[in-house]
Amino acid sequence: MPTPRIEIDLTKISHNARALKDLFGAKGIDVVGVTKVVCGSPVIAQTLLDSGLTILADSRTANLDRMRDAGVEAQFLLLRTPTLSQAEAAVLCADISLNSEISVVRRLSRFAVAHHLRHKIILMVELGDLREGLMPADLAGIVEELRDLEGIELAGIGTNLACLGGISPDHENMGGLSAIAGDLERRFGLTFEFVSGGNSASLAWLMSATNVGRVNSVRLGEAIYLGRETLHREPIPGLFTDAFTLIGEVIESKTKPSLPYGQVGQDAFGTTPAFRDQGPMRRAILAIGLQDVLVSGLTPRIDVEVLGASSDHIVVNAREQGLEVGDEVAFDLSYGALLPAMTSPYVAKEYR
Repeated sequence: MPTPRIEIDLTKISHNARALKDLFGAKGIDVVGVTKVVCGSPVIAQTLLDSGLTILADSRTANLDRMRDAGVEAQFLLLRTPTLSQAEAAVLCADISLNSEISVVRRLSRFAVAHHLRHKIILMVELGDLREGLMPADLAGIVEELRDLEGIELAGIGTNLACLGGISPDHENMGGLSAIAGDLERRFGLTFEFVSGGNSASLAWLMSATNVGRVNSVRLGEAIYLGRETLHREPIPGLFTDAFTLIGEVIESKTKPSLPYGQVGQDAFGTTPAFRDQGPMRRAILAIGLQDVLVSGLTPRIDVEVLGASSDHIVVNAREQGLEVGDEVAFDLSYGALLPAMTSPYVAKEYR
């Protein structure tokens, strides 16, 4: 088989998706499957749908187009607020989008009317993480203006937490989201289809909540694919954490000093490396590097030590593994490593 490659266990992904759908569904919350970390893979998208999910979300219009073009039938949600320049593309590829700027929504309205479409909007609310979102005090004025825009349906509100500022979903901010939703519904005579309460970081809040209020939707990626919550990266009981395996092939295996010799300058990425002297060691080079994956997010499944990486190479201390040219080394991936590896055209994807 080709290397480098990612081996993707669809059965484990399906198990995780079904388990999370049941877990959140028990409290009246629907799961939206996020496909951005798998680069909008149509195979994985269909697996999520076959597991009972009905809405798929991605940050990139190209990924939404990829799934649509492959015949994936779902409601599609654009996660990242559309740029003004991609408003028409957003209307054409997404049924729903998250928004926090009225100028963008006006542009979406124009193109929705031009294409005889109705585009759903979820207004994002700032609750402390300080990424996207309207300040709560500004919401009423925006909702008032949205009511006059053709081709646009205000389908709900949402928030994003634990992405930029690391702010945890808790009873206070989730309760605040519910209160805002209720206030807007009463004030404007609305019934929101979505009150979107964040992402995979919401698990701890869900497990401790006796009342989830108006929150009825979450956007899950890492929890489905890696079986982990995202506040502390702890495994979620009953889920698989090894649905993805990165494989690298050995292209050199030699005994060499452990400490580089000569005058030290910057490496290929502008940093000054530091190594410790461990004496002569068996060093193996793998044919994969920083152009393909976030190497710091890899965990070897055998007893080797990652010593460093350049754009095309990972160097490991092979220890007692007896690695030879042509051998393969398997790694677990963090979310940060999975994202570029699934995006890289140089990493083959093998589904099973």
